Amino acid sequence: MTRFFSHSRGALALFFCLSMVLAPSLADARAGGSSSGHSSSSGMGSRGTRTFEQNGAAPITRSANPSPSSPSATVPGSPAPAHAAGGSFFQRHPFLTGLAGGFLGSMLFSGLGGFGHALGGILTFLIIGLAIFFVIRLFTRGFSTPSGGMVPRSVGAAAAPAAAAYRGRDTTVGETDLNAFQGILTVVQEAWSNADLGRLRSVMTPEMVGYFSEELSRNASQGVRNVVSNVNLLKGDVTEAWEEGDLQYATAYLRWSALDYVVRIGRSPGDPDYIVSGEPRTPVDSEEVWTFVRRRAGNWLLSAIQQV
Repeated sequence: MTRFFSHSRGALALFFCLSMVLAPSLADARAGGSSSGHSSSSGMGSRGTRTFEQNGAAPITRSANPSPSSPSATVPGSPAPAHAAGGSFFQRHPFLTGLAGGFLGSMLFSGLGGFGHALGGILTFLIIGLAIFFVIRLFTRGFSTPSGGMVPRSVGAAAAPAAAAYRGRDTTVGETDLNAFQGILTVVQEAWSNADLGRLRSVMTPEMVGYFSEELSRNASQGVRNVVSNVNLLKGDVTEAWEEGDLQYATAYLRWSALDYVVRIGRSPGDPDYIVSGEPRTPVDSEEVWTFVRRRAGNWLLSAIQQV
């Protein structure tokens, strides 16, 4: 019975050691990602420095711009995020990991008889001494200042305000620009209905052309086509406009009515299975937030769409 408990205690100690070593890898293995397509709850495209700002519409989920949480979006010279300062607890405190390993090692040595007990006792005294030294060193270094005062380490960090993110210079657009946005809305819907990528390229950024091309390919692979016709703008308001260097951006809330339905490719209007979904005779209302971009004095191009 004594031998059984001795072996069990050693096995448990070994398992605990392996758990500490493998903890970061297991956490990484659980980590996953997500993807988002063009749906009623998502946005796609780029809005310059304001891509991921909250503007009352659905957030941008697909963009060529790096998200603020990605490493490439970190401002050079800025402090690293707290979670990136050193990985797991055991990675940030290797000394504590060594202490735990020492205690577990002494438990394992206990299964070697008298020699194990003697060696375990020596290790215990050494570990206790080192632990006391480490705690004293940690507190004196974490709270001391060059002037000899004792202040929490977080006070200095809190005293330095974070620099405001650059978001361009606010500006205004006129009625002519709003008319151009309405024209782009009509062209996009017509080109989408006809799967005309050439025409889409003339009114939107290459990034947006890529997203629309993916959607058109998906529809084609399913043997369907989305028809949007008789577009009638009901309301159009510019919500913000700004400049970034020689680029000008403008975001507009657009609400329109149109015939919007899905048909089966290769079928005729008279066939019973021609209509897949929607009503070809009843207009439906839609509302989205569109962002446009242009070079100074150039033509406006659609650069982002957000659902409302």
